[in-house]
Amino acid sequence: MKVFLTSLIGGSYVEKGIRIPCPLFDENQFLVNLKKYWAENAKCLIISSSPDNTLINDSFLTIFKEAFSMSGFSLSKIDICDRRNEDKLAKIIYDYDVLLLAGGHVPTQNEFFHRINLKELIHKFNGIIIGISAGSMNSAGRVYAQPELDEEVTDTNYKRYLDGLDLTKISILPHFQDLREATIGGLRALEDISFEDSKAKLFYALVDGSYVLIDDHDETFYGEVYWIENGTITKVCEKGECKQLTLHKGKS
Repeated sequence: MKVFLTSLIGGSYVEKGIRIPCPLFDENQFLVNLKKYWAENAKCLIISSSPDNTLINDSFLTIFKEAFSMSGFSLSKIDICDRRNEDKLAKIIYDYDVLLLAGGHVPTQNEFFHRINLKELIHKFNGIIIGISAGSMNSAGRVYAQPELDEEVTDTNYKRYLDGLDLTKISILPHFQDLREATIGGLRALEDISFEDSKAKLFYALVDGSYVLIDDHDETFYGEVYWIENGTITKVCEKGECKQLTLHKGKS
């Protein structure tokens, strides 16, 4: 199993309100590394983060079919798993070479993953797994689900820590370039939320275009990555660099 945990991989842009397919990001050796493991005429299954939103799911499917082709990846088929076929997942998952864990709302995707028993199924999968944003976050054993919506900040029942797929011990915080300036529920996403939560659990923040590659038991950062723990932030990898991960001591 080869796992790519990313913040964002490109594949589309928005023009006049319409999402247009484009090649995947070609940063930090992402395409080079992915092509090392990509099978000729691969079969790809996208696992949705919004299982009930079939319109968005179908659009996502169309976009990535084009994006992979534009980036030089051959596909014999690409499908999406959502509420329309979730009952069949256990029968079909091992027919695919690539699983793409879509981005979206972390708790919604996490609930769907549990519903389809993905944790048990995915650990018997022997192909490529690509996590995007929420998909990467939900790949951890203990998921840090930072509030994304204003009401989640004040909801005393909102769970910031969830059981994930346990593909890694790393908890990822994606889109870090945006998080620095973001506010959620009137609070600063970084200083008031992330830093405070890092006192209970450390996590690694990725800017778009950066990723973690898990090759068997080796975990390597590619691109700009930050380590956040106990309210402090440290850059652990630069854009264009790669560094094998040694988990920092602390609340992993």
